[in-house]
Amino acid sequence: MPKEVVDKAVEKAKIGFKKWKSYTPYQRSEILKKAAELLRKNKEKIAKLLVLEVNKTYQEALAEVERAIQTILLSSEETKRLFGEEVIFEAAPKVKNKKGYYTRVPVGIIGAITPFNFPINLTMHKVAPGLGAGNAIIVKPSENTSLAPLEVVKLFHEAGVPSETLQVVTGLGGVTGKALVENKDVKMITFTGSVQTGEIIIKTGGLKKYTMELGSNAALYIDEDQEDRLREIAKKAKIGAFALAGQVCISIQRIFVHEKLYEKFLDEFLSEVKNINLGDPRKLETDMGPVINKEAADRILDWINQDISKGAKLLLGGRRAKYEEVGLKKDEVKLENLVKEIDKEFYIYHPCFVVPTVLTNVKDDSNLMTKELFGPGVFVNKVKDINEAIEKINLSPYGLQAGIYTNNLKHAFKFAQEVECGGIMINEIPTFRVDLMPYGGVKNSGIGREGPRYAMEEMTEIKLICFDLN
Repeated sequence: MPKEVVDKAVEKAKIGFKKWKSYTPYQRSEILKKAAELLRKNKEKIAKLLVLEVNKTYQEALAEVERAIQTILLSSEETKRLFGEEVIFEAAPKVKNKKGYYTRVPVGIIGAITPFNFPINLTMHKVAPGLGAGNAIIVKPSENTSLAPLEVVKLFHEAGVPSETLQVVTGLGGVTGKALVENKDVKMITFTGSVQTGEIIIKTGGLKKYTMELGSNAALYIDEDQEDRLREIAKKAKIGAFALAGQVCISIQRIFVHEKLYEKFLDEFLSEVKNINLGDPRKLETDMGPVINKEAADRILDWINQDISKGAKLLLGGRRAKYEEVGLKKDEVKLENLVKEIDKEFYIYHPCFVVPTVLTNVKDDSNLMTKELFGPGVFVNKVKDINEAIEKINLSPYGLQAGIYTNNLKHAFKFAQEVECGGIMINEIPTFRVDLMPYGGVKNSGIGREGPRYAMEEMTEIKLICFDLN
């Protein structure tokens, strides 16, 4: 959408903000609850859209819709708990008979720029708390996945949210997104995406509020006392690395294993990864579908090959899947819909299917160590102890979540204190997330926190009221 259309949406949002401010917290909470009920009634329809747009498996799509429902319900509950606090002015010297408090007030119009990988739940993490706090929201979904968010916003309107209060503008980030960000009447931008785009948004938007979830290359450390749990850890690590073809902000990209357990864990992990069933994401038996598009597959494989050229050892994958490997025949796929220029190799290999990839001996300056692959690739490196593991984990410019498996309480505390991340998972993979927890990172992983309660704090301003009773 061009700038003029976005600017009109902002003008409508001004009207929507005034309308929505007049609703009580109870009324807003009830409307959010109704929106969750409507989403539940339309769960299968929205899930099928996710499969078609995102290439999620049907089970992954259903799970996302269920999480989105919970995110809306959590926001409905938190709408009634957006408290202020008494301020004790008389705790200052020479102050008497002054009483007061602060309250939280909505920011105003919020621009929500959302990614392709979780187009419903990550949109709800911006929309539902924002509405609960009394704001007007303009959603700019990923140009790759706009249909599902458009359908869900219709359900919010049906539930009772004024059409001016919640709107969607679609288009490219450099056009539609830019127009939304630079509009002075948009008081806050909440964004999930890349570091590079996040930096552009802040430079373009100037002085306004921001929350940003900018990705990660999540790490897992397996301590020397975990021999009895290696199979269990390998099973969970497989899910953490290859769910949604690795296109998750907290996908496991880096695994560090104590040298005593390295060989045994590697055997267990490779055995698990080899059993991943690639295929049509519409089929229930499929474990992993394709990545979002050919360009993403090109980049993923290019980065992996660069790391191999630096000395990393390829153990599995590192290539596209053949049609027969994913249960497709060449004549079932219209290649012209998938690639701009037909390449001979794509008559053999599917342009968007990357085989689950495992490397080892990955170097400190490699892509997988320092960048976010956002694809089905992970490395397993050995380390001599927890100190080396922490040192290697902290080499990353990101700091979203990390995990450790250990029975040693001192090691668990050391890991929690010294690893530079917003979330530390003890005896759990770093891909663990529930939607009520504070979620966000340090370093290049972002600004602020999501999770309905914490997002509402980000999406409000503190207003102080003081009474002089002298």
